[in-house]
Amino acid sequence: MKNLKIGIVCPYGWDTPGGVGIHIKELAEWLIDHGHSVSVLAPVSDENAITESWLVSAGRPVSIPFNGAVARVIFGPLASSRVKQWIAANEFDVLHLHEPAIPSLSVLAGWAAEGPIVATFHAATNKQKTLNAIGTILDPLVERITAKIAVSETARETLKDRFKTEAVVIPNGIYSAKFAAIGASPAWSKPNTIGFLGRFEESRKGLDVFLGAIPDIVRKFPDANFLIAGPGDIEAVSKKIAPALLRHITFLGKISEEEKVAFFKSLSLYVAPNTGGESFGIILAEAMTCETSLVASDLPAFKALLSNGQAGALFRSGESSDLAEVVIDLLSNDAKRKALARRGKDKALSFDWDTVGEQILSIYEMALVGNDRVKLASEGRLWNRKRSDD
Repeated sequence: MKNLKIGIVCPYGWDTPGGVGIHIKELAEWLIDHGHSVSVLAPVSDENAITESWLVSAGRPVSIPFNGAVARVIFGPLASSRVKQWIAANEFDVLHLHEPAIPSLSVLAGWAAEGPIVATFHAATNKQKTLNAIGTILDPLVERITAKIAVSETARETLKDRFKTEAVVIPNGIYSAKFAAIGASPAWSKPNTIGFLGRFEESRKGLDVFLGAIPDIVRKFPDANFLIAGPGDIEAVSKKIAPALLRHITFLGKISEEEKVAFFKSLSLYVAPNTGGESFGIILAEAMTCETSLVASDLPAFKALLSNGQAGALFRSGESSDLAEVVIDLLSNDAKRKALARRGKDKALSFDWDTVGEQILSIYEMALVGNDRVKLASEGRLWNRKRSDD
């Protein structure tokens, strides 16, 4: 296959990356490492802070509520003009849109583009929420997309329910080799250490559920330690916690990607108490790659990712008491806990970028050839054949 010129559109603010932004950044890096030319268009708050040569700013994002979170996006005449200029200045072989189901750059690029379009759908929302957000204006755009990717079965079902169309399931990618090069932190590695990572202000990340489980865990394990990482108002959260429990808790604040790996490798258990709105669970997949024992709420996406409890323990979503019971059981049984971690790491091999990147390249190839092969792939739901260079 020839080297491609690929345009990728990130709908969310580049300065505050979440799972979608990290996925796009690593996809761009992987494609460039494999000889392809890539340009990424994204909203950027501080254009002077851009360090990637392949990143193009579409302007400053604004915050809108979406799917239980706050999305930083850009939409309107100025953004539309920048999109058209970017497309006109490049002769892309393939245009890859991410999350073209909310008013964003991806929608504007989809309308402005000609030629093969690939789109990745990340979100899992119920039909009514999606209808409230976008109405029916995107139906014609979705029909123009040559090939559709969903990051999980949950995301695929959302797409199918809303737009009555199919997608190939390809998960988010992970750089396993980078994770292997980073070790645990001596300062964080203590017996019976349980971790949480997420934005405090987003209730769906489940910090309150996590905090609610701490008293029961401490009663059983008085030496338990809790590491809470992520951006948010630490003082406001601390006021919710009984003073006697605060000595068991360390707030790490926002941590870097390297620190995140050390964080996972320092834990006895990582807890994902999310209450909704998850379509994949990239943080869980990263923890699995680090061979960290996991406990997660029984959201459909998490159940699928953890093989219905075989690669990580599950608890009833929103129930702190059930979370505490599961944590206590695993801390009391090292063999069970370590077996979960090993199975999780084995499954995480399928998320490595060398696997995921090849799958995405296969979709680009099919988009260039035409719709018939894309339809055949989507009916199989996962395109996983080996490619060979032409």
